[in-house]
Amino acid sequence: MKALVLRQHGGLENLQYVTDHPTPTIAAGHVIIKVGASSFNYHDVFTVKGMPGIKVPLPVVIGLDMAGEITEVGEGVTGWNKGDRVLVNPLNKARGLMGEMLDGGMAEYCLVGADQLIKMPDDVTFAEAASLPVAYGTAHRMLVTHNTVKKGDKVLVLGASGGVGTGAVLLAKKLGAEVIACASSEDKLARLKEIGADHVVNYKDTDWSKWAIEKYGKPQRRNYEGGVDVVVNFTGGDTWVPSLKCLKRGGKLLVCGATAGHDPKEDLRYVWSFELQIIGSNSFYIENLTALMDMIAKGEMKPLIDKVLPLSEAAEGLRLIQDREVIGKVVITP
Repeated sequence: MKALVLRQHGGLENLQYVTDHPTPTIAAGHVIIKVGASSFNYHDVFTVKGMPGIKVPLPVVIGLDMAGEITEVGEGVTGWNKGDRVLVNPLNKARGLMGEMLDGGMAEYCLVGADQLIKMPDDVTFAEAASLPVAYGTAHRMLVTHNTVKKGDKVLVLGASGGVGTGAVLLAKKLGAEVIACASSEDKLARLKEIGADHVVNYKDTDWSKWAIEKYGKPQRRNYEGGVDVVVNFTGGDTWVPSLKCLKRGGKLLVCGATAGHDPKEDLRYVWSFELQIIGSNSFYIENLTALMDMIAKGEMKPLIDKVLPLSEAAEGLRLIQDREVIGKVVITP
């Protein structure tokens, strides 16, 4: 079968599009799906490069997020039938993440544990469903499950043009927040305005933390005036302290990753002086994904998909993610 295979860590040139990868065989407790769509996340870039402390069994078919149609049902599987349309939760409880510790979605077919399957509503496409797990599922858990954003909040989203970022913008708007989206180009900012951002800031030429203070006032220690209510920061690095500085007293700093560095400079004075809440959020659960698909089916939300590419061009799709040349998701259709 056709597949995108990683044989050794390094640059994206180590990804190989092949047409003769072994088609998976059915196993007890599993199903085989014909992949309808798979989507990239920045996590796939880390998988290709290699991550300290994580030993990926190479070669591996990459791709965490996938949706498709069941073609075979293994022994012991109940409640699922050939032809069912399913979204896959990429976390295999026994072995780890699909596309990292075992073959993922960048292929024509994939072997999936039956406990990872989520039924897709008829009104949700494979591309829409495959956009959800890692990016939108993470954003949903961070904002909705943890109840961190309420109507009227001023929410500043860093890295707003990526998968988690666009998900955070869409969900914060749905929750009734005033959203400030930060991105690196005028094209990205225009698209973020189109999907509902109230304000946009180009962080390449504007100090977004100072912008927020000038717009909403300097945070006060003795009252709850000035600053923003929430900063969504999954970049880390040198964005960490500026995030603290623009939060109002009692404000929340939401973190679900560290794409720019996990060991940032810290300034604890802001944390105690302004009674800031640092709230971590990790991964997502099936209820996050079912809630998101329900929103799509009802027309309440539509994932932002930048490009849909064939499997033969998948490596280029991941390059676009790596070089931050897209807004939203890149979807691959095997």
